[in-house]
Formats: sequence, structure tokens, C-alpha cells
Amino acid sequence: MAEQFIDAGGARLCVESFGSAADPTVLLIAGGGQSMVWWATDFCARLAAAGRHVLRYDHRDTGRSTGSAAGRPSYSGGDLTTDPLRILDALGVPRAHLVGLSLGGGIAQRLALDHPDRVRTLCLASTSPAVPTAHSEELPPPAPAVMATFTDPAPEPDWADRDAVVTYRVEAERPYAGSLGFDEPRVRRLATEEVDRTRDMAASMTNHFLLEDTPPAEIRLARITAPTLVLHGTTDPLLPIEHGRLLAAEIPDARLVPLPGAGHEQPPPALWPLALTSLTEHTEHTEHTEPN
Repeated sequence: MAEQFIDAGGARLCVESFGSAADPTVLLIAGGGQSMVWWATDFCARLAAAGRHVLRYDHRDTGRSTGSAAGRPSYSGGDLTTDPLRILDALGVPRAHLVGLSLGGGIAQRLALDHPDRVRTLCLASTSPAVPTAHSEELPPPAPAVMATFTDPAPEPDWADRDAVVTYRVEAERPYAGSLGFDEPRVRRLATEEVDRTRDMAASMTNHFLLEDTPPAEIRLARITAPTLVLHGTTDPLLPIEHGRLLAAEIPDARLVPLPGAGHEQPPPALWPLALTSLTEHTEHTEHTEPN
């Protein structure tokens, strides 16, 4: 694996690669406020071992990528959405398999709609339609424990106190666990790695959620032409599995693979065999028909 920085529209993005650049590229897009570390190193290595060139990256305001002051992002939602194209351009990759989680799944959908020529396949994990559908208003809301994090958020830590920030980051993930349970040692290890390599955790935990990027009203998921796989936890407390089912119903020929017991998270290690097998098989696709 190798880490590098690329220039992207006035920002510097930290990107890490696994495997051979001669293999098909799979670009992993993390969720809001997440750095690349939540796509676990072992997960990326196993995908690369299956013959994929795997890329993970730090969004703006996460990890080692360019940061802004907390509460004052210096970029737009559109910038965040098009950063994957800047990464592919910088690395000379004309088309890639996109895997997006949560907010990253929304980014992946928009890229598949707006830039279909750059997308080999689409994998949408723990996410929801990024554009309006006829049934969006029927989707179930988050679980009460998740809603409470919005209506009565925990007090912010002393951002200069590393241990307090790590604990705050761990506790931010706890409400999103599924019925498999909350793997605190694993989450704490990833949270510690994230805190130790992030320029400004206050900005990382804040700025993405201040951005607005309203899609044009006429865009419909039925216009997605990339072969699409939907991975969704059966006990996702933020976006219940009905969100994944709606994606699979709205995107032509999409396939839903439920992740038993998973919450709102990257596939946990217990489900890696299912997730990696599904993703490897899905990314065997190399071409798809473009619309006339």
C-alpha cells in the first residue's frame, strides 16, 4: 500500500492505494465526517488480493486532507461530490468501480448520474436515494437512539485532549451499531488511528454536515446505467433497510444483498466474507452500455 497527496480543486487530498494499478480500480468513498481509516486496512488488502486496485481517501476536513476552520467549510457540497473524479484524473484512471457508504453512497449516485462514462459499476452501502423518488416520503425514520443524537447531542470534548476526543469519536459511533453489537475495541482502535492522523477533529466532526448540494429536480435514479450492487445492514438504525430496498427497486437491474445484523457502518469483519465475495463478483463487470 502507498499513500500520496494529490491536488484537487485547490485542496490536497490524501489517497492510499492497495494492489496493482494494472488491475481494475475500486474507489472507496467514506461517509460524512469519516476519514479513510473506516475502510479497514485488512478489508482493502483482501479486496486487492482478489485482483483489484483499491483506493481509499480522506475527504476534505478529514484525516490528512486539506482542512477548514470548524464551522466554516471552505468548499461546497459540489466540491465534495466531484473530488473522486479529481482523484481518478490525477491517477490517470478513466473509469472506476465506485463503492460509497452513507454520504459516500450519495456521492457515488450523483457521479453515476452526472458522469456515467467514469463509472464501471456502483456499490451503494448503508445509504439512501440521493435524489427524490415517488416513494421517498414513505421511508422509515431513524431509530429513537439515533434521533436523540440530533435533538440532544453530547457535549463537545476539549479538542486539545486527545483521549477525550478519542472517547467522543467512539461514542459517536455507538448509536449506529446493529444487532451484531458494538465492537468497542475495534471502533476504539479505528477512532484512535483517525484522531492521531487528523488535522482538526472539530472540523472533521462538523463541517460536512453544514454543506448543501440540492440535486436538480428532474434527475431520477432510473437514469443510472452502471451495474449496481446495494449492500445494506438488516438492522441499520439510521437508514433502515427499506432505504436499501428502495434503491434496488429504483435503479435498473440493481441487486440487494442484505448484511444480517449490520448497522449503519462499513461491513463489520464478521460479514467480510459475504461483503467481499459480493463486491468481488460485482466488480467483474468491465463494461456497460451507455444511454443514447
